[in-house]
Amino acid sequence: METEFVKVEGENTDKKVEIWAQDEARLGLQPILRRIWSPRGERPIAKQIRKYQWIYAYSFVHPLTGKSFWLTLPTTNTILMSMALKEFSKYIDPENEKIIILLIDRAGWHVSKELEIPKNIRIFPLPSYTPELQPVECGWPLLRESVANRYFDDLDKFENVIVKRCAWLNKNPETLKGAVGFSWIQEIESRSN
Repeated sequence: METEFVKVEGENTDKKVEIWAQDEARLGLQPILRRIWSPRGERPIAKQIRKYQWIYAYSFVHPLTGKSFWLTLPTTNTILMSMALKEFSKYIDPENEKIIILLIDRAGWHVSKELEIPKNIRIFPLPSYTPELQPVECGWPLLRESVANRYFDDLDKFENVIVKRCAWLNKNPETLKGAVGFSWIQEIESRSN
């Protein structure tokens, strides 16, 4: 079955169409433990204290190229999602020359009637309970590996590491593309332009 996007009446069809994906992840002082190598007979030690403090990483990824845009915010809600969409729109299309089709899940703040969506973004909600269709889900391990098996005594130090990792992923799109470059999205986008 062929997938077709419905044209919006009166819309400039000369604009370039890009398919992006967006999601948020809660990250915090709950330790992320992973297996590590150690000498035979020695048990590795991972220092940890469970604390319930969080930040949220908002990730926008372009599966075709691996290009990304990241924000760290204190929580998730409709107001912050509207702000994130506005900042993403300014970053990715400052001249309003593109139509961005944004794949999102059906979180309440993604589908709220109060959500303010920039004119160059078209929201495309994925079916409910289908994280396997969301490319961003495959990018979270790349972000979390920077804090795995590490101890942080406060949220600011933790956030600094996350921000540095987001900047690194932004500068290394090929790494991110390897994780999020779903072939079905790449095929659709390459046919639409």
